[in-house]
Amino acid sequence: MSITIIHPGLMATIQDCGRFGLQKYGVIVSGAADLMSHRLANILVGNEENAATMEVTMFQTAFRFNEATLFAITGANLRPLLNGKEIPMWRPLLAQPDDELRFQAPLEGSRSYVAFAGGLLVPSVLNSKSTYLRAHIGGWKGRALQRGDTIPFGLLHAQNEQMKRYVLEHESISWSIRHSEFVSFEKNRVIRFTEGLQYENFTEDAKLALEQTMYTMTAQSDRMGCRLSGEPLRLKERKEMLSEAVTAGTIQIPNNGLPIVLLADCQTTGGYPKIGQVISVDLPRVAQLRPGEAIQFKKISPQEAEHLYLQREWLFRQLQIGIALKIRN
Repeated sequence: MSITIIHPGLMATIQDCGRFGLQKYGVIVSGAADLMSHRLANILVGNEENAATMEVTMFQTAFRFNEATLFAITGANLRPLLNGKEIPMWRPLLAQPDDELRFQAPLEGSRSYVAFAGGLLVPSVLNSKSTYLRAHIGGWKGRALQRGDTIPFGLLHAQNEQMKRYVLEHESISWSIRHSEFVSFEKNRVIRFTEGLQYENFTEDAKLALEQTMYTMTAQSDRMGCRLSGEPLRLKERKEMLSEAVTAGTIQIPNNGLPIVLLADCQTTGGYPKIGQVISVDLPRVAQLRPGEAIQFKKISPQEAEHLYLQREWLFRQLQIGIALKIRN
């Protein structure tokens, strides 16, 4: 089983949950920018959470199913069309041989995730199938997908087969994931953060401005980081810094004072002061921003951040259990 790319669109890559445990060697994590949407897409087709999905950015990506395929679309609403007809998101669907799936301009968000039963079958590089474009590793030949690429699927497992039977027996599935509990697409988003290592090095005015300013995503943003425009943030005293570890969600303040929220393809170390760390629960909201959309930061305690994370993971596990029970009945 496989798909063939008809049009690559702005950008489409293959991603999983990323490369972990290698940052000390300078190897970035990479993986899905919106990790929650990636995980949700996979459980909808009976995959393991780390199975490789297609990350579709913004618009025009199109591909053909070469066999009957169980799939699901989550993340940004790029108004997906199957053979020219609108189809629902956040639920399992079945495509027939030669069906064509096409994405349009986004209604909300910027990145959609397509999971296929069995996952996309590509070589694992450093224990991950995720694409890292700058190093030309992972995914499909270490690059973004191109017209004519034919990507196979992995073998179906019992959970995939069970979900496929369920979809075949229920021609019209009425349920879908209530995604607002996991990923928010509100236009003016509150992004919660905890204090960074250099938080106290910033002026009191800068600390206030960080939480009172509506910051806007700029067109210079990419999978490495979300660059923001708004009120510049100033240090009490500017001095040279040794590079320190950074990760997705780190809020760096470069010399121009404008925040950069690091994303999936961020470097492993950085020499800019770190005013905060976006909590993992809210990072998908940043990853789904489009140029011109605004966010507002809100500081919370590490204890609150941990509680929110555990609460979200509990909801995710309950969802998994609920889906498993539904398809068994």
